[in-house]
Amino acid sequence: AQVEENAINLWNWAVTKHTGAVVNDEQRVKLRSVACRLVCLSEGSDPSESTIRRQILMCMKTGKGWIDIGKADTADGFLETAICSIEKLYVKLLKGSDGEADTHVHKADVEKNLFKVLSYQAESAVAQGDFQKAMMCVQRCRDMLVKLPKETCYLSILCYNFGVETYERKRYEQSSFWLSQSYDIGKMDVKYSVGKEMQAKVLRLLATAYFEWDCSLHVDKALKAISLANQESLHPAGCFLKMKILLKSGASDEDISSAIAEFLHHEMSLDFCLNAAKLLLEHGRESMGFDFLKSVAERFESSPDLGKITLLHVEFLLQNKKELLAKQKIEDIIIGHYTGKQLLPEALNRLHVILWDRAAKYYEAKSYSEALHWYNYSVSFYTPGQIDQNLAKLQRNMASCYLHLKQIDKAKEAVKEAERCDPNSIFTKFSVYKIAVMDKDTDKAVEAVIEMGKMSEKSSQQEDKLRADENPGTDLLSLAAQIALENEQQVVAIKALEYLSEHLQDYQQLFAALKCLVRLMLSKIMGEKEEKRDEDIDLVLTYLTLAHKKLAGAFTEEKSTGDTRILDAHWFRKVAWNLAVQFKDYPEKMRDFFLLSFKLSQLCPSDKAVLIAQKTCLLMAAAVDLEMGRQHLTPSKQMELFTQALQHLQTCKEIWKVLKLTGDFAKDPTETLLLLYEFEARSKLNDPTLPSLMESIWEQPQIEVKTLEIIASLAMESPARYSALCKRALKGALDLHRKQTVIDAEKFSKCLRSLISLCLPSGLSELDACVLQEVWDYFEDALSVISSTDAYPEMEILWLMTRAWNTGIFQYTVGKYKEAEQWCGLGMRFLSHLGSLKKSYE
Repeated sequence: AQVEENAINLWNWAVTKHTGAVVNDEQRVKLRSVACRLVCLSEGSDPSESTIRRQILMCMKTGKGWIDIGKADTADGFLETAICSIEKLYVKLLKGSDGEADTHVHKADVEKNLFKVLSYQAESAVAQGDFQKAMMCVQRCRDMLVKLPKETCYLSILCYNFGVETYERKRYEQSSFWLSQSYDIGKMDVKYSVGKEMQAKVLRLLATAYFEWDCSLHVDKALKAISLANQESLHPAGCFLKMKILLKSGASDEDISSAIAEFLHHEMSLDFCLNAAKLLLEHGRESMGFDFLKSVAERFESSPDLGKITLLHVEFLLQNKKELLAKQKIEDIIIGHYTGKQLLPEALNRLHVILWDRAAKYYEAKSYSEALHWYNYSVSFYTPGQIDQNLAKLQRNMASCYLHLKQIDKAKEAVKEAERCDPNSIFTKFSVYKIAVMDKDTDKAVEAVIEMGKMSEKSSQQEDKLRADENPGTDLLSLAAQIALENEQQVVAIKALEYLSEHLQDYQQLFAALKCLVRLMLSKIMGEKEEKRDEDIDLVLTYLTLAHKKLAGAFTEEKSTGDTRILDAHWFRKVAWNLAVQFKDYPEKMRDFFLLSFKLSQLCPSDKAVLIAQKTCLLMAAAVDLEMGRQHLTPSKQMELFTQALQHLQTCKEIWKVLKLTGDFAKDPTETLLLLYEFEARSKLNDPTLPSLMESIWEQPQIEVKTLEIIASLAMESPARYSALCKRALKGALDLHRKQTVIDAEKFSKCLRSLISLCLPSGLSELDACVLQEVWDYFEDALSVISSTDAYPEMEILWLMTRAWNTGIFQYTVGKYKEAEQWCGLGMRFLSHLGSLKKSYE
């Protein structure tokens, strides 16, 4: 009892809270479900009549609630429980009845509930697509109508709703069954019928179901249904549907005429009449259609909407290629416009659309004179001096036609009129632009492009707020660039493409614009004199930098097509590379192009070819920075350039490490170049890590003579001065010379001369004995090589002889006679190896 009481309280609470909008429909049905189950569980072994009645009510309402929220399968259990409870109630009532009269009363009482539950079960079955069960439930309900005639209307409408539901699911066979049931049930009891209008509505939908199911197969049934509908209650929709079925089934003209007569016999709205006329004309019944239109025109002669009939007539004349008749009709409308028979604004707008569509077709077919003819019809409806944006558009369209016909003066007049009507339109500016291009007025064309750019930017900002995806300004500027190129006006095309490359959102269009821009500018540069190139080269650099920026953005967005963007990146990196090579006479720009090529290559897959390109770009950029740093610049600028070079080299070394893993690079000079460039940069920056770099150099087993000689030269090149490093490098080079099977005397002589000059500089007032001994050994080395070959350059022998002799003389002047004798004697040992110069010095 306590559980039952709580369940009833919960049920009542759900009802009151739903009324107060505290709980929604789904929450209410869930609460009802809980309350209903609790009541069923607490009924006991012999529940009272009131308890059973309560269970029936609660199960019915809960089941219906689940159906209403679209969960029919959940409803079934509650409805089955309701049926069981009804049976229990019937048994209980029979036990307590006093005779046959009581039995009839109890049976009638129970049947009301059973009818409701069966109708709910039918609803649930239809919702779940169980046609057989639904049909069985409805049939049981229909059988019960004899005793429950008041439910006739309810069951008829329920079947109609089933018909609508199955029709919307395109289950036409089931729909036709339910609608037939609805109509038949509606006829069972006139007193409780749904009424003639509802019956007609049911029959119209039944006819539509047959029509859409298979008109050729069920045309007779469809016609029978619609005829019955029209007999029950005539409605314009019924007349229209009948005509539609007849036309679809290919009925005879006689049958169609009969349907038209029926249509005209009743008061129909103009729109219905026009739709009927359209139907006739669309199904090829032209003669009947035009006759029908004449009848409609006579009927609605005094209507302000008469223009709609005329317009439909014009449209179908045009569709049926009766253009001359259509033109006559239009000219009649124009005359009427100026004689007090104006079309209503809506109809006039529709006429303008018809005229413009016709003109557009002729324009696309390149029949520009005929297009102008139709545009002129449209112009006829505007008064002189009228300001209207549509008139501006009309004048722009006419200007385009005049331009194609090479009637420039008329085009100018049309554009002037467009500017008067809509001066702030980007389309008007585009018309101005086209005329300027045709006139070859570059300045005016560029001015128009700039104005279009400003308008497009403003429009784009407004559209961003509205989250618009398209900007007509960019489309027009793309077209402007194309027109300029077709008319060989590169300067104008470049201006349009520059704007596009900044503002296009579509990546495919953007990169196409940038590629075109780069090609155009390169073509321009090639035709320019040297002094004018500088600024344009900077512009190309700007375009490629923008390409890199946009490509980097494209790769971060999922919507971009990866393969396409990679191809774009390759195109731009190769262009940057070629430009770097081409502009070798502009070192700074060459470096910038190489660096751009490197950055663009970072957006490409890192295969071997790309890695080689990256490595080369960075090496070249470093080489250019070092070369510029050697020039006579300010110390701060030198430091900046050497630091930049070092940064490029560090990145290059990382790439080189990866690249070496991809194959054999034994003959590749990269290792040596990296070493030499890094040595130069660090030595000139006075880098404290230089000694450790040199140690790694000395440890290299395969170091070449030339490398050591270059290191020696760089070590003493301003602002660096590392004599000890220079000396060590030269000594290493001499050792390598000596180890060769055949000594290259000329190279050996130069290396030796550099080493002696370093150790024995001219102009010293005092010489260290150790240094002198070291230098003496170099002279002995020279004599040894000179004695073994005739290829030692005579001028180098002369230099060695003179250097040794002068050293002796220097010793003599400071009173070191023994040393002086030794050095002068050393010099005289070279004398015998001189050729033609020997006598001069002997």
